[in-house]
Amino acid sequence: MSSGSDLLRIGVPSKGRLSELATELLLQAGLQFRRQDRALFARVNGLPAEITFLRTDDIPTLCAEGAIDLGLTGSDLVEEAQAEVLVRMKLGVGRCRLAMCVPLHGDIQAPVDLKNKRVATSFPNTTKRFLDSHGAPVHLVHLNGSVEVMISLGVADAIVDLVETGSTLAANQLRILDVLGEYETVLIQSPKCRDLITADRIVRRLEGVVIARDYSLLEYNVPRDHLSAAEAITPGFTSPTVNSLEDPKWCAVRAMVKRKEVIAIMEQLEQIGATAILEFSINNCRIDSGS
Repeated sequence: MSSGSDLLRIGVPSKGRLSELATELLLQAGLQFRRQDRALFARVNGLPAEITFLRTDDIPTLCAEGAIDLGLTGSDLVEEAQAEVLVRMKLGVGRCRLAMCVPLHGDIQAPVDLKNKRVATSFPNTTKRFLDSHGAPVHLVHLNGSVEVMISLGVADAIVDLVETGSTLAANQLRILDVLGEYETVLIQSPKCRDLITADRIVRRLEGVVIARDYSLLEYNVPRDHLSAAEAITPGFTSPTVNSLEDPKWCAVRAMVKRKEVIAIMEQLEQIGATAILEFSINNCRIDSGS
């Protein structure tokens, strides 16, 4: 049971891949908790907060209604529910597209071609808004799960579903007709949040984890004559850390760089004479939001 109504409540998916991602993020951000058996609540150690385990698609609505103060859920579900919540931050995980898909060799070439046809989806509100904007009223078949097989079963002429890699579409002889939106896991906040101070603390902690996942720490030695060129390649946030070496002609540099750019940056550093270039992972960080 809940340990108190004065605690900040954080809604987390109770099961599935998103539950794993959310739990991993919260634990890495220092929110320590343990769920016993199938309990609905878990107290967060050291903070006036508790975790509430919920159905993923209920989290936007419950957050809007004030039953929970913060929630981790998909931005696709926030849009589908049309929930009046504040999106505090994108969490950089669970990225996907909501796509309208049709038979691979069919004659449907544009959304307007679906007029008066059947469309199966788990996102009826989002789908209706999209098709209405294209002047294509349809018969919506609202389903939960296994949407991709509805065309082969003869239930629908098209589907609207989440797409990650596209392998499922290929297996079902489907192609993407149009993309309704791109989504990811987000942290949302209720307009009725009961503890804004604790909410801000949790947001700040999660920011540290999310930013750290996008960056690596590079350390390298470079001739002092080439330091300016090195600083241009690795400017860091405010500026790189530069230390003198025993040889006065050399210095050591440390700077955060975008993880996806590490290899290219290493090559640029080599070209100006840098050596002993090392990459280190960052688990957490605190960076001024104005940087």
